[in-house]
Amino acid sequence: MVRVVFVCWGNICRSPMAERVARHHLEQAGIDGVELSSAATSREELGEPIDPRAARTLRQAGYDADGHVARQITPSELDAADLVVGMEAIHLERMRRIAGRPLTNAVLFSTFDPQADEGDGVPDPWYGGQSGFDDVLDTLLRGMPAFAQRCRELLDGRAHLAGERGPSRSSDAGLGA
Repeated sequence: MVRVVFVCWGNICRSPMAERVARHHLEQAGIDGVELSSAATSREELGEPIDPRAARTLRQAGYDADGHVARQITPSELDAADLVVGMEAIHLERMRRIAGRPLTNAVLFSTFDPQADEGDGVPDPWYGGQSGFDDVLDTLLRGMPAFAQRCRELLDGRAHLAGERGPSRSSDAGLGA
C-alpha cells in the first residue's frame, strides 16, 4: 500500500479537491494500492466540511464531494506517508515544523503540472469567487497524468522491495528448513 496525503492551509478547498480528483483518476487508470487522504497545516477549519464552492466545482465535474471533515496533519501521518503533496511552499514549511525535521517525501503539486514553473503553488481560491475553484480543478487535472505516474513508480518500488526480501517466514514454515 502506498500512502499519499494532499495538504493545504485549512483542508476545506484545494487538498480535499485534489484527494477526490486523484481518487477518480487513479481508479480510471486502474491503479490500485494507493491510499489517499488530505489534511491541513493549520487548525483554523478543523471539523468543517468542504467549502461549498469547492463542492460545487467537484460535483459539476462529476466528482464526489461528500463526507469531508477538515483535519490537521500529524507528525505520525507525515512519517507514514510515502508522498506528501503540498499546494504551496508555505505548506511544505509548516509541515517541516510539524514533523520537527526535514521531509524527504514532500513535494509541491505543481511538480506534476506541466504548465507550472518551478516553485509555483496552486493558488488559494478561498478569498475569491467560484472561478478560482474552477481554476484549481483545471490545475489538478493538468497534473493528474504525472501524479498517476508517480504513484505507479511508488507502487513498483514497493513490489521490487517485496521481491528482494524473498519469501516470508510464514511461507517457509513446514519446509524442514
